[in-house]
Amino acid sequence: MLRVGIAGLGFMGMIHYLSYQKVRGAKVAAICEQQRKRLTGDWRDIKGNFGPAGRQMDLSEVATYDDLDAMLDDPAIDLIDITLPPALHADIACRALRKGKHVFCEKPMALKLSDCRRMVAAAQKAKRQLLVGHVLPLLPEYAWARKVIDAGRYGKLLGGSFRRVISDPAWLRNYWKADVVGGPMLDLHIHDAHLIRLLFGMPTHVSTNGRTRGKLAEYWTTQFRFKKHLAVTATSGTINQQGRPFDHGFEIHLEKATLLFQFAVIGDEAKYLCPPTILDGKGKAKLAKMPDGDPMMNAFEAELKAVALSITTGNQNNVLGGDLARDAIAICQAQTKSLLQGKTIALK
Repeated sequence: MLRVGIAGLGFMGMIHYLSYQKVRGAKVAAICEQQRKRLTGDWRDIKGNFGPAGRQMDLSEVATYDDLDAMLDDPAIDLIDITLPPALHADIACRALRKGKHVFCEKPMALKLSDCRRMVAAAQKAKRQLLVGHVLPLLPEYAWARKVIDAGRYGKLLGGSFRRVISDPAWLRNYWKADVVGGPMLDLHIHDAHLIRLLFGMPTHVSTNGRTRGKLAEYWTTQFRFKKHLAVTATSGTINQQGRPFDHGFEIHLEKATLLFQFAVIGDEAKYLCPPTILDGKGKAKLAKMPDGDPMMNAFEAELKAVALSITTGNQNNVLGGDLARDAIAICQAQTKSLLQGKTIALK
């Protein structure tokens, strides 16, 4: 049994806790949190932009800590699941790794590329796994696209355009602080930066145009350049109107097909603007069948199953690995630099 200690009990900590209930072979054995009422199981004030609302929970079989070092010293804990603000990820991950724990860290991996490198080095030295919560490739629509691409039936990848836009999340504290969360580049677009790295490899150059809020990217479009001739773009950021709190999708080009998908929450209604669709070489538009249930919660369940399998078998999951997550941070940093300086930036 993989025994998990969750560090930080906000919205993502709650989502992870609920998802572990459906993961065979894994159990949340401990939680560390500074707010005492949450350690008693009162999660009614926890909220987010998807999933269930917080409620009163029974934590009678879970060890509770308000001191992180005490949880890290617990010999019964195998994995530390970090769901704290991004600015804390690197230091806590390295401390956990030095204590001999495996680490699963929510995205973004860290706010600085140097911290990402430090985390990877700490995992290598400790001979423990470092996994990062890039759940997007496991969402049903994105998992479907990856499966179609990997099957090779429609030929090679030619490029794609990716979209992820939200209403300004006024309910999130410190969202626009570069040294705490990092704004939409590192909180939101990081998903697509990771996916682009996964599908196409590491870009050689980025060119970004858009608007900023202070020194943080607010809304932008980036063109990515690769060693191969690929046409890849991404649009992301926030808008000031609250009527469409979430919008994401893609158009992926293959030699013999185009994959389409767009989903949005408009008002109080969540709906497909374009369901997952294949445009084939015969002029047909074929709808893909998606699994039943809440796609977001299904994806987090799949993610944590992958984490448990990776650690219990010793075969590290490359999609969730620290190397890809580190590269996604490097891409985002280059995009921000391109936007602020108004020029194309090379990635080393």
